Amino acid sequence: MKPRIIVCNLGRTGYKIFRLLRQQGALVVGIHHQAISGERAGDVIVGDLHAASTLKAAGIQQADTLVIAGGDDALNLWIMMQARVLNPRIRIINRFFNTSLGERLDYTLPDHLSMSVAGLAAPVFSFAALGNKAIGQIKLFKQTWPIHEEYIHSFHPWNGRKINELWEDRSRMLIYYLPVEGDLDLVSAVMSGHELQKGDRLIVGTQPQVRTTRKSLIAKLLKVITNLRQFRHHAQSVLVGAMLLMMVISLATLTYVSTELNMSVVDALYFSVGMITGAGGNEEVVEQAPDSIKLFTIIMMLVGAAIFGIWYALLNDFVLGTRFKQFWDAARVPRRNHYIVCGLGGLGIKIVQQLHNSGQEVVVIEPNGNGKFVNTARSLGIPTIHADASFPETLKSCNVANAAALIAVTGNDATNIEIALKAKGLSPKIPVVVNYADPDFARMAQEVFDFEAVLSPAELAAPAFAAAALGGRILGNGITADSLWVAFATIIIPTHPFCGQKVKEAAMSADFVPLYVETNSQTIHGWELLETCLSGGDMLYLTMPATRLYQLWRYTPKIDAISY
Repeated sequence: MKPRIIVCNLGRTGYKIFRLLRQQGALVVGIHHQAISGERAGDVIVGDLHAASTLKAAGIQQADTLVIAGGDDALNLWIMMQARVLNPRIRIINRFFNTSLGERLDYTLPDHLSMSVAGLAAPVFSFAALGNKAIGQIKLFKQTWPIHEEYIHSFHPWNGRKINELWEDRSRMLIYYLPVEGDLDLVSAVMSGHELQKGDRLIVGTQPQVRTTRKSLIAKLLKVITNLRQFRHHAQSVLVGAMLLMMVISLATLTYVSTELNMSVVDALYFSVGMITGAGGNEEVVEQAPDSIKLFTIIMMLVGAAIFGIWYALLNDFVLGTRFKQFWDAARVPRRNHYIVCGLGGLGIKIVQQLHNSGQEVVVIEPNGNGKFVNTARSLGIPTIHADASFPETLKSCNVANAAALIAVTGNDATNIEIALKAKGLSPKIPVVVNYADPDFARMAQEVFDFEAVLSPAELAAPAFAAAALGGRILGNGITADSLWVAFATIIIPTHPFCGQKVKEAAMSADFVPLYVETNSQTIHGWELLETCLSGGDMLYLTMPATRLYQLWRYTPKIDAISY
């Protein structure tokens, strides 16, 4: 029997998950706070999302899986607790913005998998900025690999090439094969030496390359020196205050020296500084002075104290406040081949971390200096400019003309479009990747403005939620030709349908593609993988259509899930 799945909160992401699951043939029921146009009452239950009566009406007590897809962590937590009270054995896929809380829940609760829309979408944004038109992602060997589609056309380098020649390459994983004619599966095509022909499509995962960049201390110091103009801009007010203070001290010193008070230049300077700063010292020198000198001293004390107080505040803000940090960040902005990320929200910080981990140089533009993730970016050594990215001057200060790409991921769709257009105006050849919440409008924006990529996080994350809901330890997913492909790991136990079979035989009969097998503390790839006989305890990593996952539902054991 196919698993019964409930999707709670049919917002932008939830409704996409709901439709994907139904498209894959799953028995799915939705829960929403209001009716949805075009959906039957029996398919979508309307009511309070956390209410026991609403969950019961959706069949929570008989369901296998609950997908909680709302964007409110507190509400999602409430729904999860209510669902577990009604059905302690139900498997829960929970959307959490707070990934640390989600990871703790995964560790504490059985059959609970937390997933983050930002965490799932960020790698695809990063791949797009790096020039890879990914349709999905897969986690292999502690790395996130982009999944893309190779369409074999007349001039494609693989046209006429045998698929088995591509099979052995360790830097590339063949995910699935869609022949232009017939229904030949990938493993059968590999075993028979089938040649690729015009119109075929091959789904491929490519190992990401980590870029190593090292700069000497001298190079870093030279870079700071070349950015002294930035320093002069930020320190201008401090320098003006210091000059005014020196002028007041000099005026007072000259006045005391020129009068008949029998004071040396050093004594006059000492008294002037003490008087103006409030430190005091040798006040008796003016006790016998004329009234004019006493009045002059009073004026100098008032004016000097005001100037010194203002200057001290400016200096304190510059050294200990944000001014010095802004200068230091501006001084560390790379000259060329760097990536500019505009917006440091939940999605932005994930993209920054993804690019940084791949060895790329990154600059962040974030108007809110007290943002939640500013310190996280700084801890990675990434320069963070506190300014409005829609201003051309801000983009110029980040050397946009020589940047490798710009990624606009603020929380406002219109602002993202504006930033991308301003960047194109300053540097027409710069690749831009834009975040647009609504997937339909994202496609229109892509067509109208001809940006390199306009992506919707909901569109990117929904397939992963749907794949996780269908079961297994999901490692990645992709979607092409309206079909959802998933990569997952399954433990071979004695009752598993693949136990005792050779990998190639199981793959051809069940229409899946083996990636590798972990057995006896070793990993088996390539041709040896196809000839391996599966036995109890082996961990098989594979990809297959989501429509066939339910066949393995009853055989997939409960294993530790991966938290996105």
